[in-house]
Amino acid sequence: MQVNPYLMFNGNCKEAFALYERVLGGKIEAQFTFGETPEQEHVPPGYADKIMHVSLTLGNTSLMGSDDPMGTYETPKGISVSLHIDDPAEAERVFNGLAEGGTVTMPLEETFWAKRFGMCLDRFAIPWMINCSKPMP
Repeated sequence: MQVNPYLMFNGNCKEAFALYERVLGGKIEAQFTFGETPEQEHVPPGYADKIMHVSLTLGNTSLMGSDDPMGTYETPKGISVSLHIDDPAEAERVFNGLAEGGTVTMPLEETFWAKRFGMCLDRFAIPWMINCSKPMP
């Protein structure tokens, strides 16, 4: 079994995944717009160029997403995308890239369990947790 986050966006999924591809160092393997589907005649007005599905490969996992065409988009609550990064310098680079234009909710700093840990909302309101663990005794 593999768990993969699936993120919903309010019309800015393409922009978000371009940022994630650049900052996280992954590769967008699949990306389809609503206008490219066989059911394109049922696409809401203004959504033909919005993302129906995108998949970003990160190592042996994927981060996926879509624009919400139903008008039911809500800012994510009660969940964060957690990234575990081995190198403190890389953790800082990723944290700063995701936090740029967003909100830092906990600065990236050393904690009793981590070389670095921090939390932020990116500019698309996606919550992130960056963790660079200390070796366990």
